[in-house]
Amino acid sequence: MNRQKEGVRFLLDFLKEIYLDDYIAKGGSKTKFITGRAGSGKTFFLDQMKRDAEAAGYITVSFSAKKVWLHDFRNIYLEILNQVNMEQRINDCADVIIRNMDYSPEEVHQSRNFIDYLASKNEANILNKRALRGEITNMFLQNPLLDTNFASVCAQLTADRLGHPSLDEGDRTLLYQWLMGDSTMKFTVLRALGLSPVRITKYNARHMLRSLSEVIRLGGHSGLIIFIDDLDILCDNSGMEEIHYGKVRRDDAYESIRQIIDDIDTMRSLMFVFAFDRTLVDNEKAGIKSYQALWMRIQNEVLSERFNCFSDILDLDRLASQVYSDDYIMEMSLEFAEEAEKKSKEASIIDEQTISEILEKAKYGSVGLPQLIKEATLEGKKS
Repeated sequence: MNRQKEGVRFLLDFLKEIYLDDYIAKGGSKTKFITGRAGSGKTFFLDQMKRDAEAAGYITVSFSAKKVWLHDFRNIYLEILNQVNMEQRINDCADVIIRNMDYSPEEVHQSRNFIDYLASKNEANILNKRALRGEITNMFLQNPLLDTNFASVCAQLTADRLGHPSLDEGDRTLLYQWLMGDSTMKFTVLRALGLSPVRITKYNARHMLRSLSEVIRLGGHSGLIIFIDDLDILCDNSGMEEIHYGKVRRDDAYESIRQIIDDIDTMRSLMFVFAFDRTLVDNEKAGIKSYQALWMRIQNEVLSERFNCFSDILDLDRLASQVYSDDYIMEMSLEFAEEAEKKSKEASIIDEQTISEILEKAKYGSVGLPQLIKEATLEGKKS
């Protein structure tokens, strides 16, 4: 039996092969939705896919919808910006340009910047400087996927990193302020920096995200993968969370996601992966079905007896019922037991009878199969 294709890896390996290693890496973009009951392993799944993505050369961003307001896409965009480390992304682009000019970034890094390195080799001549300006222009200013302001800011910061021309500290700080969505910047300051008087808003944030994804790709990465967990907060009315959505903000959040889906084909090497408890589908009043413009775009129109990895909504409970073998469940129990023993807790691997009981309970209960396996293991039922 091929262990690599058992359990949750069945789906993870599919997403890696079809999307991470192929479609997204070649310039495509996609949204996927991961669902399941409580304890079905949604957060674990996101963590594992995040590892796969990073190993495949992607920049990844992950956050919980319990911590970031989703009704204004500007909030989503700024959270993504805060995690991608824009200064390092600019450095990546500079390194690509250095390689394009047939020099080694590792050697150049020993100097203050690329121009200083060329000067040390008596090669800081007009031809090389002209070639450097041409590389920057081609990478940013002539790229149709980049917003004009975004391209100008990245071009100036990359040129500064390379040393031609250099910026003073004040201008460099202001350019990063604009890039990071500072809404307090005055239009006169923007014009002085050579930018059009435009700030990042909820209306242009998706366009800016497309630019960000393109800059990440230009810097030599496979693309950008964004993981958003706990989307079911949108229909939570317990009052226990910091963020609470009324109907207006909830509908605005659904509209933000709908717009992501509609705009995804205009983006390049970008993937959104949302995860949510099954209640977000089952709750007719406040869940996804309450916003038909979104539900019509993601519902699985054709249901099959076999698990469909191409579906927009991937149900981990359905996956577990079809691809979790008894041997795999036993292995999961072993892992839970070993984890418990590290914490000096008693646990025992479950037996075949317990597996049968768990599988039957998983069909009708409110808890996912992985959580049921963990609970049975910690109860200490002997094999």
